[in-house]
Amino acid sequence: MLTIGEFSRLTHLSVRTLRRYHEAALLEPAVVDGTTGYRYYGVDQIPTAQVIHRLRELDVPLNDVQRILRTPDPGVRAALVADHLRRLEDALDRTRAAVVSLRRLLRPDPAPIEVELRAEPARTVAAVEAVVGHGDVAAWFAGAMAELEAAVGAAVTGPPGGSYDNALFERERGHALVYLPTAAPPSTGRVHPAVLPAAELAVTTHAGEHDGIEVTYGELGTWVVENAMSVAGPVREVYLVGPRDARDPAAWRTEIGWPVFRVS
Repeated sequence: MLTIGEFSRLTHLSVRTLRRYHEAALLEPAVVDGTTGYRYYGVDQIPTAQVIHRLRELDVPLNDVQRILRTPDPGVRAALVADHLRRLEDALDRTRAAVVSLRRLLRPDPAPIEVELRAEPARTVAAVEAVVGHGDVAAWFAGAMAELEAAVGAAVTGPPGGSYDNALFERERGHALVYLPTAAPPSTGRVHPAVLPAAELAVTTHAGEHDGIEVTYGELGTWVVENAMSVAGPVREVYLVGPRDARDPAAWRTEIGWPVFRVS
C-alpha cells in the first residue's frame, strides 16, 4: 500500500487534489485508517489516477470524468471523450478567431480598404433560406450549400453567395439565404428559385478565412458612414474563393456587398 504522499508523487496529483477526488467519490483510497483517517492507495490505482490527471488537463468536468471511469462500455467511454474533444476544438476555433481579429485591429497603421460602388441588377438564383440563430449559421450554411450543390450540379454559372438580414446581427436571429447562380434554378427539397432584388452596393473583399470577417465589416461600415451613404437592406456576401476552391485559407476571398444609397 502507498501513503497519500507516495501516491501523489507517483501520479503527479497533489495531496489536496487526491483528497478532493476522494470526497467527490472519483478516486477513493483502497484503505482509510479508521483511527487516524490516513488514506492508503494500491499500485493498481495508478493507471486510473493517470487517466483522471490527463482528462482534467483537458478540462473534462468531474462529473464527466466519473462517467468515463465508471462505464464498462468502451464505446460509451470513447463517445464521452470525443464529445469533450469536439467542445475543446470549438473553443480553440473561437480563440483563433479572436486572435485573428485582434491582430488586425491592433495593427498600428492598417491599410485602407478598397471599396467599389456597384449597381447589381435583379436576378433569379437557386436558393435555400430560413430564419436561423447567429450561432447556428455555420452549420445551417454547410447543410444548405450541400443541398444546393447536389441540386444544381454542373449547371452552376458563378460563385455561391448569401444574403443576411440585419436582424441576424442586431438580435442574433434573422433571415438568411444562400444561393448558387444557374440559368434554370430547380425546385427540389429546400432548394427553390429566389429573386435577388436589384441593389446599389458598396463592395469590398475580405481576404483569408472567415474568422475576422467582422473587422472587414467594420471597415466597410466606416467607409459607408464617412462617404455619406446609408444602409438600405440586408448585407450580401459572395464567396469568390473558398475551401472548395483552394486548400490554403490565405487564398480565400469573400466579397461583402452593403446595400446603400446616397444621402445628399
